[in-house]
Amino acid sequence: MNKIYDIAIIGAGPGGIASAVESAVSGIKNTIMFEKGEEHSMTVRKFYKDNKRVDKDYKGQKVELNGHILFDDGTKESTLELFSEILEHHNIETHFKTEIESIKQSPDGFLLTTTDNKAYSAKYIIISIGKMGQPNKPSYKIPITLLKKVAYNINDCKEGEKILVVGGGNSAVEYACYLATITDTTLNYRRTEFSRINESNAQNLKEVLQENKLKSKFGVDIESLEDENGKIKVNFTDGKNEIFDRVIYAIGGVAPIDFLKKCDIELDENNIPICTDKLESSIKNLFVAGDILFKSGGSIAIALNHGYKIIEEIKSRLS
Repeated sequence: MNKIYDIAIIGAGPGGIASAVESAVSGIKNTIMFEKGEEHSMTVRKFYKDNKRVDKDYKGQKVELNGHILFDDGTKESTLELFSEILEHHNIETHFKTEIESIKQSPDGFLLTTTDNKAYSAKYIIISIGKMGQPNKPSYKIPITLLKKVAYNINDCKEGEKILVVGGGNSAVEYACYLATITDTTLNYRRTEFSRINESNAQNLKEVLQENKLKSKFGVDIESLEDENGKIKVNFTDGKNEIFDRVIYAIGGVAPIDFLKKCDIELDENNIPICTDKLESSIKNLFVAGDILFKSGGSIAIALNHGYKIIEEIKSRLS
């Protein structure tokens, strides 16, 4: 409590990492970063399958990087390695397994309280918590007895299981195409056209469908789930049903709205933080970075640029 940090960063994803690295490069050494997960980049670790391609220009968005992180096209593994190396090189003070409960303004700037009741003071705050930490869930109720068989990533999937993947974005297609190589897999999407996926995933999906490796259930939604002797009975809106061992939902993520509201940050009608062109929120000296600033369509490269832009502004205010 006696130490007052110049900058406190919440979230060790791309935006948080960029903020921490750019602060070190700028000579702002008095920086601390908090991450509720066990390691940095938890969204990449949990929701990207092994060897997933990671594009700098995600979904065709051309991004010129402004900062000091030399990020380019690669894989899940090479991206994680890059971030690990730069964090270690700059010796960023990071507290893992630490969740911020609240942020309150104080005479010194801000007082941050963790869920285990520890407190920290900082002059500036950067919130860079991703949406996928809170994956979207279906509107219908999932029976309690099935909760362990319903997931939002493929970490626990096994060969020999009959699996249903639900969603129409890149993650859903990648999950389904990969699982189809090891087990009986069906991809369900409520629409018939996949308009939100990149060219590579579109080609992979076309191939696995043509080769009959992946089953499909397109143009149909799910009405409900039932426990059928320990398995999942999926009732579709076309009146048909099917039994699965596991259901994977890959239907996007939502911003941690409750936390943002608790911080008294003003949100727009889409629950996106209202920020200036310098990425400063409605609270002076509290900045926001990363995909929580988008209804959809953020990217690693954009988050890295956010970190650089915010630190440039904080540096000008500290000088």
